[in-house]
Amino acid sequence: MTDIDHKHAANDDAHEHGSEVATKVGHSPVADIPHKPRVTDTDPKAARRAERQVAGMFTLSMIFVIAFVVAYVAIDKGTYVYIPVLGDVGASNVVLGFTFGAAVFLIGAGAIQWAKKLMPDVEVVQQRHDMTSDKSDEEAAAANYERGKEESGFARYKIIRRSLLGAMALFPIPIIVVLRDLWITPPGENPVEILSTTPWEDGVMIIPDVGDQTGLSPETSRGIRPEDLPVGGLVSALPVDIGVIQEEEHNLNARGKAAIILVRMEPSEIRSQQGEGWDYNGIVAFSKICTHVGCPIALYEQRTHHLLCPCHQSTFDLADSGDVVFGPAARRMPQLPIGVNAEGYLVAKAPFAEPVGPSFWERDRT
Repeated sequence: MTDIDHKHAANDDAHEHGSEVATKVGHSPVADIPHKPRVTDTDPKAARRAERQVAGMFTLSMIFVIAFVVAYVAIDKGTYVYIPVLGDVGASNVVLGFTFGAAVFLIGAGAIQWAKKLMPDVEVVQQRHDMTSDKSDEEAAAANYERGKEESGFARYKIIRRSLLGAMALFPIPIIVVLRDLWITPPGENPVEILSTTPWEDGVMIIPDVGDQTGLSPETSRGIRPEDLPVGGLVSALPVDIGVIQEEEHNLNARGKAAIILVRMEPSEIRSQQGEGWDYNGIVAFSKICTHVGCPIALYEQRTHHLLCPCHQSTFDLADSGDVVFGPAARRMPQLPIGVNAEGYLVAKAPFAEPVGPSFWERDRT
């Protein structure tokens, strides 16, 4: 008996079985749809062609998994490609996303093609029954499982079986490979180091956060003089070279980590700071990023010197080391030590002494 004859016999058995189940429980069949043979049911060449198509999809999936691993190792993370609308995008991310997505898609597409063209397509209806089953029903279920295994062709279509097993065996490899990113990385690439550092260093000039001014060079950007900030005033600010950093290093997170606020109060109103002499004539600088979940903050109450986060109402006292006085935040706002340069502009005197923004797993060890 040929494969086509086997499929016809399976289809007829399945159709009769549906009617038998319906009759057994005292109902007419819910669906009695006559079977219309497919091309692969009647043409052995079409069946073999469909088999090769399915096996080809599974084989391509394996090839894309191998390409994923090669791209992960070979493409430098500093390489970028231009994509319309998206702009400059990491080449590694583009290739890894495409290869892994194609591998997953081809496994699914191959399985669908297999089911649509090679597995029996007769509708079988079974009525509801009691939750408990008697021995005969259990035996019937086991027999149905064995028959379903036979009808699927998993044992009969050897090339499909082997290519599917190969594709499924290689499928987890990309997941294992990307776990490499959890290993210790070289200096400057360690996630802990990246999260713990900002562009602020000794002597970096502070400029107001006013849009395109952040892209100017240190020689042409206008800084902030102490006399520009009145008592009770607040200014959102950034490092003078933040635009250059973002463009040259493709570091879109640098701006968020470096954002600060400058607040001026009477020097006598400052009760404590995170370091001795970290203000300049009553001007203090704090990170603008809430230590709870990272929302930007600029709601300042002059009378109490409290800084309020608009997201979850965490409140920080800038006159008392930026300590938390209310809300879900568990850590104070990091303070940036500031002074003035030879031209009289406000500058940072040192980097932040602690990581800015929300907590992360390794923070306590930084």
